[in-house]
Amino acid sequence: MVGPAEEHRLTAAAFTERVRGVAPAGWGRPAPCAGWVARDVVGHLVEWFPGFLRAGAGVDLPKGPSVAEDPVAAWTVHSDGVQALLDDPATADKVLSNPNIGDMPLDQAVSRFYTTDVFLHTWDLARATGQDERLDAERCAVLLEGMLPMDAVLRSSGHYGPRVEVPDDADPQTRLLAFIGRTP
Repeated sequence: MVGPAEEHRLTAAAFTERVRGVAPAGWGRPAPCAGWVARDVVGHLVEWFPGFLRAGAGVDLPKGPSVAEDPVAAWTVHSDGVQALLDDPATADKVLSNPNIGDMPLDQAVSRFYTTDVFLHTWDLARATGQDERLDAERCAVLLEGMLPMDAVLRSSGHYGPRVEVPDDADPQTRLLAFIGRTP
């Protein structure tokens, strides 16, 4: 099992590959998230997480250009900043405090909430822009197993759409995507 820094490095690399693979005209293509286009997928990741870190751990990430100006550079600056945070040995001693989740080691909070979000949105960006949609099957299975017992809580958060029905023998990626409300 890899730690939070390596997990982010691998997950962000896959997302970065999709970001760099978007043709200039592709940023306006519809994404699987209702009302979003491809650019919004990157915008979501770049915009919500800095405030989460600042409020919960007093950490400020480097700020790049806006996603509207340059989604590739915005993502690169953001992702590099998250990686530097996770690679910093001092991060192991930091705690993130949040009224909804309590206190948690910072690197674990990044892994659980942010890196997982990047992993899931990799499919969204790939689907929106006609790129490779494959996600790591083992990670899909592990995430789904961890999410199933929290179904009601996750649904009530508003972060996931209604569950989509798929065959019982569907592969782990299909089951995970259907669970979070995507139509694989």
